Amino acid sequence: MVYAGELYAEHPLKPIFILIQAGISCKWTYDSQRFLLESFDLISKSPSHIYHSALPLSPSSSWLHKHYAPHLLQEVQVVGGLLAEWGACSRTVSLDSTPGGLACWKDTIAVSLGFNIIILSAITGNQVAVLSEHTDEVKSLTFSFDGTMLVSGSEDTTVKLWDVQTGGVIKTFCGHTNHVLSVSISPDSATLASGSSDTSIHLWGVSTGECFCVINIHDSIVTSLSFSPTNSQQLVSASLDGTVRQWSINGCQIGPTHKGYFVAFSLDGTHFVSWMEQVAIVWNVESGAVITELQVSSDGFNCCCFSPNGELIAGSVGHTIYVWDITYSVPHLFKTLTEHIYHVVGLTFSSSLISVAEDQSIRFWQIGIPFKDSVATDTISTPPASTPIMSVSLQTRKGVVISSDSAGVVKTWDILTGLCKASFKTPATAICRDVQLVEGRLILVWYAKKKIYIWDTEKGALLQTIDVGFRLHDLKISGDGSKVFSVANNLIQSWLMWTGAAAGKAVVDDGQLLDPLYADGSRIWVCSSDSSVKGWDFGILGSSPIPLSTIFPDRPHLNYICGSKWLGGTSRIKDTEKRFSN
Repeated sequence: MVYAGELYAEHPLKPIFILIQAGISCKWTYDSQRFLLESFDLISKSPSHIYHSALPLSPSSSWLHKHYAPHLLQEVQVVGGLLAEWGACSRTVSLDSTPGGLACWKDTIAVSLGFNIIILSAITGNQVAVLSEHTDEVKSLTFSFDGTMLVSGSEDTTVKLWDVQTGGVIKTFCGHTNHVLSVSISPDSATLASGSSDTSIHLWGVSTGECFCVINIHDSIVTSLSFSPTNSQQLVSASLDGTVRQWSINGCQIGPTHKGYFVAFSLDGTHFVSWMEQVAIVWNVESGAVITELQVSSDGFNCCCFSPNGELIAGSVGHTIYVWDITYSVPHLFKTLTEHIYHVVGLTFSSSLISVAEDQSIRFWQIGIPFKDSVATDTISTPPASTPIMSVSLQTRKGVVISSDSAGVVKTWDILTGLCKASFKTPATAICRDVQLVEGRLILVWYAKKKIYIWDTEKGALLQTIDVGFRLHDLKISGDGSKVFSVANNLIQSWLMWTGAAAGKAVVDDGQLLDPLYADGSRIWVCSSDSSVKGWDFGILGSSPIPLSTIFPDRPHLNYICGSKWLGGTSRIKDTEKRFSN
């Protein structure tokens, strides 16, 4: 694992700061996360239960139990055996009635309960809002691709478009003659599609609210619809007539007809999965070829979805959820989840796998796959286990940590599982560097021979070379990914990521040596040799950077110190408010 930690505390649950070290397993981070997720409801009602029940009842193998429980068990009697390990289900949220539909966008969940739609946090499971405008049961939900809108289909025969932020209805679409069971919205948010028990598919203009195309090819109920995530002109439908069809938005069928009762697209738009009875089939969108087949022992596939990276498929049969790794030549079934007691009616991936079932519950599952590191298995390019890490980027919204080491190997790590997701060999061997996900691309920047190099890690391609003409002390990618900041003693300069053009500079008059500390959007804060913190906004091209306050606005005060601190194998997260010097 790329990062590990040691929690220093004067007494239980009083962390002071965290040391990050390369190459050592960080079990406490995983244990702490699982502890908070599983004990959230209990602790939120009564914080004293942290000590009275949550810690004593944590799994016997967990770091938390071994560290704290011996002290607490002198006061708390535990009757019966403890779980040895954390289970796959990290949290269960009880519902008031049987759910009908499920949708998720990043950390926001929508679940239909009767006539209403409830909005929850995917992190805590807490209810955020209730949407109540339908006059009959809501059967289908989907978010727009930017998460600002929610689409719902109901047994009242209408489709509604909601403003997620306000909870208000933007438009109501009327035209079906029976229950609306499936809805989808195009990536550009210009078109809605709805499928109904009346066997038709309606295509609606979002701006006009009018139906501009009706497709009446299916011979039975339209059970599911999905726009291609990358093509607003293409969608796929499935019906109880046993067929899956691809369509253009003018109503013309594209390619052959496939078998299936339900269908779902992969996030990159290259594949879709259809399922019926005992088999789910993954198809290539362009060629129509079968990529792989997933078999179960009994009839009844009722929902299915891809993981965001396209490597996993989760499907449910009755109350059981199966999770396959489809990166193998023969799909590998590595998880079978059986905690639901009634039929699962919805599945989706967020930072975890989320399921809703007729047992009136939502469950959050921690899913991870051991990763076979292609670099580590190559004896020629394999760096030694002690290879120093030169930079680390924490991408909480993407759920990953990204590291780069002195041998030029860049790795991404799943925050939830601590497992390596991908590994890339790059030409970078310099000390001065940074790495981030920028617009879905893994970008590495480094400095060598008075030049800045910008490298697309996943494609293995050099994007830009910037000739700076002088020696740099450090580099930082801006928080919005649009710029690269360079630091040279008392000079901070920014460069446009995709063109390499200079985009402004700031000079510290006292000439102190600077370390880049934190970048948010087009703003950067640096730490001077006297431990003072200064910041500038480089967001307005053609004008001088604007000095900022030393207080970080709207952000946590724990921040990584620059990558050069990793030379000894250890770096730190610094509390810039309390000024911890360790």
